[in-house]
Amino acid sequence: MKILFATQNKGKAEEVKALFADSPFEIISLYDLGNSIDVPETGATFQENAHIKAKTIYKIYNVPVIADDSGLAIEQLDGRPGVYSARYAGEKCTYDDNNIKVITELKDFPEPHRAKFISYAVFYDGKNEIEAIGELNGRIIKEPRGKNGFGYDPIFIPDGFDKTISELELDEKNKISHRAKSIAQMKEQLMKLHERK
Repeated sequence: MKILFATQNKGKAEEVKALFADSPFEIISLYDLGNSIDVPETGATFQENAHIKAKTIYKIYNVPVIADDSGLAIEQLDGRPGVYSARYAGEKCTYDDNNIKVITELKDFPEPHRAKFISYAVFYDGKNEIEAIGELNGRIIKEPRGKNGFGYDPIFIPDGFDKTISELELDEKNKISHRAKSIAQMKEQLMKLHERK
């Protein structure tokens, strides 16, 4: 069964494909299709945005969809950047711009800067709707480190590690990441659905 993962982010697409590698599902992404659909994320929560994205992409392609909305919530910033994680430093910002803004906003707060990544995933096939959530707790550091990640990965050290996510190998990241957790739950529920058919 083909499932369309609603992302144009190559890094996200590779993570999810790796997690589904040993399953009966074939994951394709908007990135693979060369599609630049920009679904307005108008929800107030990750959950709302994931639902909006899944249903919008399903209507366009009429194939089963997994959509996730994910981001970073920092305690000292009252949960920001939250749902604005991707565009925290402005509409056309880069990952570096976002990281610089977060580091700047935290400079007057005492360390550690506690934070968590949150991933809310939704599967929709026109009939079935499945939800899953994953979280990864850790802290924000002042200087970016590592080349393997994207987004806020270079400034986030997960609990129990002394490396940033960007300094971890993909297989290490896939064992602990917020997206790995939500997609693993999703995969488990999809396997049950698949077995019932």
